[in-house]
Amino acid sequence: MEVLRIILTIIFIVVSLALLIVVLMQEGKSAGLGAISGAAETYWGKAKGKSMEGFLVKFTKGLAIAFILLAAVLNISKF
Repeated sequence: MEVLRIILTIIFIVVSLALLIVVLMQEGKSAGLGAISGAAETYWGKAKGKSMEGFLVKFTKGLAIAFILLAAVLNISKF
């Protein structure tokens, strides 16, 4: 049982570091001066789900779910 806890802890650390890196890679939500002139509603703004930014958002959500589940499992296994 102790080996499983060590493996889960290592996976937890890797997921934590990956989550940190992915969050730092994302752009801010502020549109900047482009929002004043309406430049935010371009093709790239509409196709955001298929872009790298859309992928990062989905990947962040997956990593966050894995982080929460691993934290819960590691906390339960203490008892």
